[in-house]
Amino acid sequence: MDAAELRAMQAPIKERYKSDPSAAVITLKAKGSIDNDGLTCKVETGRALAVAGLHPATGGSGLELCSGDMLLEALVACAGVTLKSVATAVDVPLKSGNVIAEGDLDFRGTLGVDKEAPVGFAEIRLRFDVATDAPQDKLDLLLKLTERYCVVYQTIKNGPRISVSMKRI
Repeated sequence: MDAAELRAMQAPIKERYKSDPSAAVITLKAKGSIDNDGLTCKVETGRALAVAGLHPATGGSGLELCSGDMLLEALVACAGVTLKSVATAVDVPLKSGNVIAEGDLDFRGTLGVDKEAPVGFAEIRLRFDVATDAPQDKLDLLLKLTERYCVVYQTIKNGPRISVSMKRI
């Protein structure tokens, strides 16, 4: 896909959202089931069930997916798609590349070993390794716009309002 095809594909969508801003507000959902014997949660991905469990650093077998890994994978997926879309839109030819996300966790926090240890990622690093002949100013623009438009990156960076509830079923 080239920039013209991308613009042509998105033009009617953008026009609709400009004329009817409420049409752009979509609620995404995820659902998981904890109806099993193990310490796992079966997450419906739309394609299959992903079984998440404890990370080996907290006693897990390593056979199930770790939700921390899944968070980083979601970041990589979103950032990669955003990078490719932006590169297409601003005409930065990418021959190949990799998107790498790393995050540092202190598992003492989530295990309650040390009440001062944080629960969650203390730091996340996102890196793009790209093969391109584009000049540096175009790469700077590509990075800036990828950061700006990557939904998962912006969500992690800006910490949206979040609520938690429980109901008996």
